[in-house]
Amino acid sequence: MLPIDDPGPDLIHDLFERQRPTALALRESKAAQRKTKLERLRDALLARREAWYAAFEADLRKPPLEVDLTELLPVVDEARHAISHLARWMRPRRVSATLTTLGTTARILYQPRGRCLIIGPWNYPVNTLLGPLVSAIAAGNTVILKPSEFTPHVNAVVAELVAEVFEPAEVALVQGGVATAQQLLALPFDHVFFTGSPAIGKLVMSAAAQHLTSVTLELGGKSPTIVDETADLERAADLIVWGKFTNGGQTCVAPDHVLVHRSVRERFVQRCLDVIAARYGASDAAIAASPDLARMITTRHAERLGALIDDALAHGATRLAGGGYDAAARYVAPTLLGDVPPRARIAGEEIFGPVLPIEAYDTLDEVIDRINAAPKPLALYVFTRSKRMAERVLAQTSSGGVCVNHCVQQYAHAGLPFGGVNHSGIGSAHGEFGFKAFSHERAFLASGRVMALSLFYPPYANWKAGLSRKLVRMIGWI
Repeated sequence: MLPIDDPGPDLIHDLFERQRPTALALRESKAAQRKTKLERLRDALLARREAWYAAFEADLRKPPLEVDLTELLPVVDEARHAISHLARWMRPRRVSATLTTLGTTARILYQPRGRCLIIGPWNYPVNTLLGPLVSAIAAGNTVILKPSEFTPHVNAVVAELVAEVFEPAEVALVQGGVATAQQLLALPFDHVFFTGSPAIGKLVMSAAAQHLTSVTLELGGKSPTIVDETADLERAADLIVWGKFTNGGQTCVAPDHVLVHRSVRERFVQRCLDVIAARYGASDAAIAASPDLARMITTRHAERLGALIDDALAHGATRLAGGGYDAAARYVAPTLLGDVPPRARIAGEEIFGPVLPIEAYDTLDEVIDRINAAPKPLALYVFTRSKRMAERVLAQTSSGGVCVNHCVQQYAHAGLPFGGVNHSGIGSAHGEFGFKAFSHERAFLASGRVMALSLFYPPYANWKAGLSRKLVRMIGWI
């Protein structure tokens, strides 16, 4: 296995070239062969439960329950779903002849893209690296994995797992920093799957464009949450607090900020305060000592969040809960902020931490206008008992995904496409959508015994021209 330090362009190039013949051979791999690899990957993942707990404690101080539910379970379920449906996904899909292709047969063939690169982030370093790997293996590709350098303990376990299950000529893990990522992106991969920030996503897309490499970009953005006057406030607070503070708020689909109807704002805030106290502690000291609250990935990230809180308060925001932080300990308290002015940094930056602005609104029009004025988010959450209100928000806004009276769980549904739109991402992942992301949908057409096209070969006699005019007119009116 390559070392954690930058392995250098020569070693990376050699590894890339080693995967070329394997990628060509995998074009003929069968469903049973791919399933066997997925089963081995799943088993190796589950065999390391205690190692995962220890690694996540070291890198993120993440509670074991959150490791199970947000890191291991999504990968295991992705593998289970792929194993169950892979034979159907791989099967060529017949397509009926159109009026202009009468006499032919057609199918859509699913062919592996080839050599793929998966670049994972630090916030969910197993889920976001091995989940796409499941899709890539299901589609019959070779893969080079590049995890974030900010999770060294988790990466060590991932490296051990990959080395046990795969030969480097099929799947390899390359560790390193920015230089390593740049060296990988300089290679002509057949597909790049990147999860991270929109800013880095632009760099990845620019590098891929040099080789016209296809990309899947799972990015982020400021996912808004609407709580209207009809909402079940208890359920809304329970779910929003859970979705926001799991993994210390370091979740791309976490609620970024809440827009709550002015008439129910105080009751909603009080319920959020009650939930925080019940889950993490009733005092600042108890919350800081809670084993159930993950830490920030680095002191720098904790400092950034602390600066966002201080800036918001300096601009007139109200501290409703929390507000404390200890950058050296990578700790940021679960924080609720009210009355955040538009000029505060937190109003424009993706928060990516346990800080939740709660703002009152008066009309749904102003909420929709605000959402549409911002870049399209990865997720949108709506809490309401009004079907009409929910339908209006869905019709008049755009986002990667949307939940009504729920949040975050759209990510866990293997039957749904997960991805953003424009600023929040390109392409979809999970389940069959992930399989297709790592597959080339190849058009196949074959001639039948009777070929209508022969009627229109040159020379173009008058009767042929008349027939073509009638054909255009006939099809145009059907």
